[in-house]
Amino acid sequence: MGSIGLDDDLSALADSARGLLGRHVTEETVRAAVEAKDEHLPAWWPQVAAQGLLGLHLPEDVGGAGFGLSELAVVAEEFGRALAPGPFLPTVLASAVLHAAGHDAHLPGLADGTTTGAVDLSRDGLRGAQTPDGLRVSGTSGVVMGGQLADIFVLPVRISDQTDGVGETRWIVLERSAVQVTEQPSHDLLRRFATLTLDEQLVGQDDVLTLDAQLPRDLAAVLLAAESAGIADWATVTATDYATTREQFGQPIGGFQAVKHRVARMLVRTEQGRACAWDAARAFGDDTPADETSLAAAVAAATTVSGTFAVVKDLINTLGGIGYTWEHLAGFALRRARSTTILLGSTAAWEQRVAHLALSGVRRPLGIDLPPEAEAIRVEIAAELDSVTDENPQARLAELGYTAPHFPAPWGKGADPVAQVVIAEELAARDFEPHDMIIGNWAVPTLLAHGDAAIQERLVPPSLRGEIEWCQMFSEPGAGSDLAALSTRAEKVDGGWRVNGQKVWTSGARSSDFAILLARTDKDVPKHKGLSYFVLDMTTPGIDIRPLRELTGGSHFNEVFLDEVLIPDEMLVGEPGDGWKLAITTLANERVHMTSNSATGTAELLFEHVDRDDPVQLAALGRLLADAQSGGLLGLRQTIRSVSGLQPGPESSLAKLVAAENIQDTWQTLMEFQGDAALVADPEERSATWWFLNSRALTIAGGTTDVQLNIVGERILRLPR
Repeated sequence: MGSIGLDDDLSALADSARGLLGRHVTEETVRAAVEAKDEHLPAWWPQVAAQGLLGLHLPEDVGGAGFGLSELAVVAEEFGRALAPGPFLPTVLASAVLHAAGHDAHLPGLADGTTTGAVDLSRDGLRGAQTPDGLRVSGTSGVVMGGQLADIFVLPVRISDQTDGVGETRWIVLERSAVQVTEQPSHDLLRRFATLTLDEQLVGQDDVLTLDAQLPRDLAAVLLAAESAGIADWATVTATDYATTREQFGQPIGGFQAVKHRVARMLVRTEQGRACAWDAARAFGDDTPADETSLAAAVAAATTVSGTFAVVKDLINTLGGIGYTWEHLAGFALRRARSTTILLGSTAAWEQRVAHLALSGVRRPLGIDLPPEAEAIRVEIAAELDSVTDENPQARLAELGYTAPHFPAPWGKGADPVAQVVIAEELAARDFEPHDMIIGNWAVPTLLAHGDAAIQERLVPPSLRGEIEWCQMFSEPGAGSDLAALSTRAEKVDGGWRVNGQKVWTSGARSSDFAILLARTDKDVPKHKGLSYFVLDMTTPGIDIRPLRELTGGSHFNEVFLDEVLIPDEMLVGEPGDGWKLAITTLANERVHMTSNSATGTAELLFEHVDRDDPVQLAALGRLLADAQSGGLLGLRQTIRSVSGLQPGPESSLAKLVAAENIQDTWQTLMEFQGDAALVADPEERSATWWFLNSRALTIAGGTTDVQLNIVGERILRLPR
């Protein structure tokens, strides 16, 4: 059970709200609200007000707590998780809009719970005309969530224009006595709807709000995304519990891969959505430019809200027949999720907004606030990097420990997460790029953790300088991702090991100097215990490398035949039989990946090809940008956990899935935007067509998507193997 908040204060606030709701919002409470003929203010509403939850985001001089939208989002998530009935979300949204407009008259009542509020999020409804005394408004509003209970309404009005009939949108605030409220049969049975009718009502200038017309909808996107994140988390936990305990055909259904993968995908969407809701809320809490704040809100609307709807649908499929009946609360969550997607506006419209903002140059950087001790580290790092003036800076950076600063000295700098972030920032500021060891990023940490001093001295320094290229020889034709099924044999002989077998899909084998090799050294023990880990000099006699043509037509992949290949004893890493442990245990998880740029990288290649007048193409672009940003935010949240010393979250395990599929979708979409031209691309050119084919490897290499989903299901969600 996760939370939007990452620091101790926000976690404590979440626990407090969760405790309050746990005491008052039971399954019986929810069902009573569903079955009630009319909606009533919850009996526990005074407790919500007394705990200060309605005014977290409001100034103290109007009865609020003086915090911001981040705190309010944390609580909204808990209300979503509890499927809490009542007008919490409409009320705090109304007060947030009024506060943003500097309209304080109703805020004390909204903060202390004596007044409830609601906001009409529709794009059409009331019409108005400007007069010297205010707006003259008439018509019927859209469907208003929480409208049956609200005392105060915040409403959009389309202003008549003599040239084209309808002009700008203005926002007004009216008390219940000034409108005719019509209760409507409601899809969401826990927060019911109404419409409002006005007949030539004159709204004075004091009740016409001064604010950007988009801002109320952006605030709604943030708070509804936060609430949706809680619903998605509840749905994922519920599905996991059910899949763990519900048995079919003699075993828990979570052991069936189809169910496991569905629930794992639910977790991916939940964490993506939570990250976007978190970022949108925090964007309102600092000096973020308004267009950047609006972009963060649009990403949350496009990702979190629609993702939650998908998660709840998957919950019902996981529950099966019980999910289709009123016997389970899942149906009420489905109604809430669907109502939110409709009320907030179509996902495509929000995706188009993401695209429009990005095309106009708006970006949402992935920055992080570092603790005070970072400045002393920065001074030291900056002075050292300023001394790097060699013609070959990568070699000098390697000598100074910057190729892999998380490695222990003398190979790296022994940098903790804070220092790693500072180093990344200072390197970027100077356009320095340390050597990327690629496969060496797997091999070298293993040598440092398990190799002896001789092999470390021989291989680690030149690897860091870029003088050694590595390849990996794990996969075999009959084993694939199942390392325990490897059949390549290594037999002990005088002075070393004689290896026979075949490896496949070995990237860069023809240009590599050394390989990391898994081979079976004991056939009489359980399969995973009989493997050993070797370093193979690629100039050794008996190695036959045969190129494999890939989808692109190129041959970076290879199959490698090993015929009586002799590996000296000193090139065995660890002890015989340690291969399984060494293959899956490296120092890679100690590295912090950090960027101060936006995460939309690859998707920005679409900008020059998108038809800006085509709403379908704009929505496709916006979807890719939002997905890319969500992947970056997952990484940012994991970085913040590392820097803050918090317990690891699931984000890093999910980021590969999100990033790989986003890159694949981006190249596929770019081909679509290019049309016929993509079909006649030069096969030797690194075109969108080439990258489309090449990117298919992203969901295979390093563990297929199916394997990754199994890992998510079994190691994070603890579903049965």
